[in-house]
Amino acid sequence: MFGLGTFADAGGAFAGVVVGERVLRVDGTARELLGDWDRLGALAEGDGDWRPLQDLRVLPPVTPVHVFQSGANYRRHVLDIIVAEERERGTMSDEEARAMGERIMDERAATGEPYVFLGAPGAMCGAYDDVVLPKAGEQHDWELELAGVFGAGGAIAGYTIANDLTTRDFVYRPDLKAIGTDWLRSKNAPTFLPVGPWIVPARFVPDPMDLRITLRLNGDVMQDESTADMIFDVERLRAHVLAIAAVVPGDLLLTGSPAGNGMHHRRFLQPGDVMESEITGLGTQRNRCVA
Repeated sequence: MFGLGTFADAGGAFAGVVVGERVLRVDGTARELLGDWDRLGALAEGDGDWRPLQDLRVLPPVTPVHVFQSGANYRRHVLDIIVAEERERGTMSDEEARAMGERIMDERAATGEPYVFLGAPGAMCGAYDDVVLPKAGEQHDWELELAGVFGAGGAIAGYTIANDLTTRDFVYRPDLKAIGTDWLRSKNAPTFLPVGPWIVPARFVPDPMDLRITLRLNGDVMQDESTADMIFDVERLRAHVLAIAAVVPGDLLLTGSPAGNGMHHRRFLQPGDVMESEITGLGTQRNRCVA
C-alpha cells in the first residue's frame, strides 16, 4: 500500500510516493500523477532515494480547481439537528421529532438529491499545519469528512481526509434571510480546510462506505461514525456533481460530516486546541489552533 502526496523541503515543493514513514520524490505534480497507480506502485516497491517523512513538510496532497462540498449528508447528524430545533421550538417531544426526522430522511434518500456547494481551494492547508482562527466570529467548528479525489474521466481516483471548518455564527445572513446560507464567509478562511496527509489510491479502499471517521479534540472523542451513515453514498454524490459541473483531475469531493461537531457538543475551537483526525486506512491529521 502506498500514497501520493505533495511535500516540501528547503528546495521547494515536490510530489512524492509515501510508504510508511518514507517518501520517494517523483517527477511531475500530484495532479499529473493521479491514476498512474501501476507505475507509482512499482516505484513504491523499489529502491531509490527514499527520505524520512519527518524531515519534510506535508502539504495538501493536490491543488484542485474545484472543491465540491456536500452538506447535511449524514443521517444521525441531520436527525440531531432536527431534534434540537424542535426542542427549541417546544412543539413536540424528542421522540416525535426523531420519528418525523426519520421519515424526512427516508424520503430524501429515496426521492431527493444531494446538497452540494463550492468551497475555495485557497482555504486549504496541510494535515499538520496550524489552523488560524479568525478574529471575526466566535463559533469556529470542526467537520471531519471523507474526500474523494477526481481523476480522469470523472472517476474517483483516490481518497483523502478533509476537515471542513465552519464559523457557525456566519452561516446565516440576517440581512438576507431569503437567500439563506453564506458558505463563502463561514467556511473559507485561510487554513480552514486541512487536507491530507496524502491520497490513497481507490483500489486500496475497497468499500468507501465502510470507513471509520474519528476526530479528537484535546484527546477527547468528538466525532466517531461510520461512512455507512451517509444518506447519499460516494457514487450518488459523484454522479450528482458530474451531471451539473465540469470536473478536472485533482478536484475534491467532500462527502459530508457525521454527527459530533461543536454545535452538538456546545463547544467551539479556541487557541491552543488540538484536533487529531483519522479515517480508516487514510492516515491522520493533527492541527493546532492559533489566534
